[in-house]
Amino acid sequence: MKVLGIESSCDETACAIVEDGKNILSNVVATQIPFHQIYKGVVPEIASRKHAEWILPVVRQALSEAKLDLSQVDAIAATNRPGLMGSLLVGLSFGKTLAWSAGKPFYAVNHMLGHMYAAHLANDIPYPYIGLLVSGGHSIIAKVNGFDDLEILGTTIDDSVGEAFDKVAKYYDLGYPGGVIIDKLAKEGDPKAFTFPVPKMDKGDHRYDVSFSGLKTAVIHQADAFLNKGYEKTTANIAASFQETACRTLVSRLLRAVEDTGLTTVVAGGGVAANSRLRAMLAEHKELNCIFPPLKLCGDNGAMIAGVAYHFLKRGETSPLNTTACARIPQFKRGLANLEAFGRR
Repeated sequence: MKVLGIESSCDETACAIVEDGKNILSNVVATQIPFHQIYKGVVPEIASRKHAEWILPVVRQALSEAKLDLSQVDAIAATNRPGLMGSLLVGLSFGKTLAWSAGKPFYAVNHMLGHMYAAHLANDIPYPYIGLLVSGGHSIIAKVNGFDDLEILGTTIDDSVGEAFDKVAKYYDLGYPGGVIIDKLAKEGDPKAFTFPVPKMDKGDHRYDVSFSGLKTAVIHQADAFLNKGYEKTTANIAASFQETACRTLVSRLLRAVEDTGLTTVVAGGGVAANSRLRAMLAEHKELNCIFPPLKLCGDNGAMIAGVAYHFLKRGETSPLNTTACARIPQFKRGLANLEAFGRR
């Protein structure tokens, strides 16, 4: 069963064709980074206009690279939430129209489910496991019981980790995208140069939650107060110390979830899952089976959307063609699975 998946939630226009939820026949990603770099962040209006300009050639390229025509595709899928509303509407509207015109079943897919599924495209991973979903918009720790069944254990109470990376990079004029640049610059610095604060949320409902607003404020406005003796205040040292603290914050909460659930398989997803220090830090824990997606599948891509849609197709479900886009997902409720906490439709 071949599924064509479209992803346009932010600033990548992407389309992929995946067979049986696993075999990637094509995976085309057109990035808009050059158009947003001057603004040091994504400009929603520019993003949606570029999606409208690129969506047709990207889909055509994906079909061409897979050596297929549309009649040989079994289903069409597109991201419908969460993301930038204008960007989402371009891919979703195109996907629904394509499905209707070709007489194919259509699937609206939650972007977060896609990121959590990305590692499955390259690995055979049994359920359940602990999921770490870290991106520009979300920081989630969950018990993953199935491809669309995530029990939310913890999330961020303020900024996402990816947002913190981007804002620190913007303040220090390092460029965009911030996460990639800080990861590279941190290799030239010393993570012990600054002792930045880590939020203490150890009890009750916040046991697995993370917070990055305080860390971001300390790095941007109070760095001098946290500089250790014998170290210089260089951007490389700031980047290394910030990255170390951010990753340790995530890993500490993740280890609590592992201890409390008894699950030792950890699967990561999202753009920040490409961070080299996060990968190395988790690799230090030999008692864990840590699985990351290939780097090319950490960022936004159509393959993860097609992969999730295949399982809905296999289960006999479809999405109605009046499905609309939603910029945000409903408020997280701990202990509830995806159909309520994520709201696929």
